[in-house]
Amino acid sequence: MKLISVLAAGLLLVSGSSSAQQVLRVSAIPDEAPTELQRKFKPLGEYLEKKTGMKVEFTPVTDYAASVEGLINRKLDMVWFGGFTFVQAKERSRGQVVPLVQRVEDEKFRSVFVTTSPAITKLADLKGKTLSFGSESSTSGHLMPRSFLLAAQIDPDSDLKRIAFSGAHDATVAAVAGGKVDAGALNISVWEKLVGEKKVDPAKVRVFYTTPPYYDYNWTVRADMPAELKKKITDAFLALDASTPEGKQILELQRASKFIPTRAENYTAIEAAAKNAGLLKK
Repeated sequence: MKLISVLAAGLLLVSGSSSAQQVLRVSAIPDEAPTELQRKFKPLGEYLEKKTGMKVEFTPVTDYAASVEGLINRKLDMVWFGGFTFVQAKERSRGQVVPLVQRVEDEKFRSVFVTTSPAITKLADLKGKTLSFGSESSTSGHLMPRSFLLAAQIDPDSDLKRIAFSGAHDATVAAVAGGKVDAGALNISVWEKLVGEKKVDPAKVRVFYTTPPYYDYNWTVRADMPAELKKKITDAFLALDASTPEGKQILELQRASKFIPTRAENYTAIEAAAKNAGLLKK
């Protein structure tokens, strides 16, 4: 009887894992409103279903940490990470995550600092002022802006009157536009999108500093994902072509000209910046 129970349990496990393999569970760091993330992912999810032969499910997460934990605890199979969240996932999993692809734009990504105040024209003018970052775990909304402030001899924790965390790039712009803070730091891609969609008036909220470039976002999977599936996903991203209607729609929604392969070594500078800023244990 005991043997039958053990065999039955084994069969259940095999059947469960086999069933799980038919669904690709995908998520993304919540750096924009949940509705916007869902809208951006829908055509990409349908495309990946065709290319992998699997059902693709997008699961929104509540915060950046949940995207890291979801991947390393096997609740998610693939996540759109920022450079810093990738480094956190790599650290938490002891190297058991693999970045597959990034946008061309992520090779030289930048952040912008914005304000409505005519008195603020450079980073030094932020001393004694209030500033909003995005999420604490955001590369382009916190880590790299903080890193460039420190390089300019400005300690956000002691030189600024107050710092806040809005949770998302679009929320940072709203906080600046609404006068809740004197300035804000965010992802240049979201800023350009908001300006392009006329959701922000650049005559009122203006960029006063743009950071030097750095590596940022990527699509990451666990290292134990079958090699065949990794290749199918990678090939699908690399095959996206703006000259086709499907490719054009997906690339525009992803704010990408095209996707290219990436590797963990590209994010060593992000890791060093996180350690120097005290946001990752040395």
